[in-house]
Amino acid sequence: MLDMPSTASLRVYVSEWENGRRSISARYAKVLRALLGVTDDELTGRGESLVSSPMADGYDDLMGRIDAARSISLTMVNTFMDQTELLRTMDRQMGAAGLVDQMTAHLATLEEALTFAVLPETRRPVARALAGAATLAAWQALDVGAVERAWRHYELGKRAAQEAEEPMYLAHATAEQAYVLCDAGRAPMAVQLIRDAQRLGGKTMSPRLTAWLYAAEAEICARAGMPDDSQRALDKATRSLPPGEDARDPDMLSIFLNEGHLSRWRGNALALIGDDEAVGSLYAALGNADPTFIRASAGLRCDLAQAHIARGEYDQAHEHLRQARLIANRTASVRQRRRVEQLTQRV
Repeated sequence: MLDMPSTASLRVYVSEWENGRRSISARYAKVLRALLGVTDDELTGRGESLVSSPMADGYDDLMGRIDAARSISLTMVNTFMDQTELLRTMDRQMGAAGLVDQMTAHLATLEEALTFAVLPETRRPVARALAGAATLAAWQALDVGAVERAWRHYELGKRAAQEAEEPMYLAHATAEQAYVLCDAGRAPMAVQLIRDAQRLGGKTMSPRLTAWLYAAEAEICARAGMPDDSQRALDKATRSLPPGEDARDPDMLSIFLNEGHLSRWRGNALALIGDDEAVGSLYAALGNADPTFIRASAGLRCDLAQAHIARGEYDQAHEHLRQARLIANRTASVRQRRRVEQLTQRV
């Protein structure tokens, strides 16, 4: 039997617990856990007081969050998308390592908005914004070597895309997730996943995204030791790509692909399967490379090194690996540094 203090004393205790002037002893913790329905961590604070009133039920706070989520307008969603775009540009030019905190905060804001949005007309635009942001965050995590975090972000992006009823976003997140498997040495499984991504996109996909998916399939098939499949996917990518110099897909802002980008992808796949035409495609891509894609240029240099190694041209391979290492160090790309080291061991 617990001897309880007077009502006046309890009021003092509650006030002191709230203000951090008195810690909750084990004697009272047992009672408060049962009374308030909270865990030990929640009871002892961890940043917010949950004993503000023995009669508090949380509905006021919940309704406040729901009301706040209702006020999210299309303008606010566009602001979320603009923030994602800014982070994408910074990542492309500077690398992902310095953006972890900003990206984490951005995702948390979007997840909070989606958690407390109730009706579909509010949830879907927020879910679409979250799908794009989560997929970008996943690629950044993969670049800095945080592979489990990358996988979880891709899963978040896929769930958000499904809620938003956006097959293109779902296909893109699924296809990029295949690279996690590929980097882990599970290329055959990655081939299955990227083909599933094409199925998920269905007939709603833009031509540029369709070409992007085929180009990614070609690379992954090459890494899986499937040269014929890789060549067929490259042919499909070429046929699907819209003509012209424009690279940005207006229907899928995370997709950049024109003939110059595809030349790099073609050269990469051909180098992986040992095709002698790889060098020509890669030098064509190097000559047309967008100077703002700084981190991607490390990958292109690695591709060229790989193509020269296949031809026994080790001096040229060394020079491209030197350039790739400089860029990878500048952008703090763990993924590209790993590839540089793997190729260096073959020279």
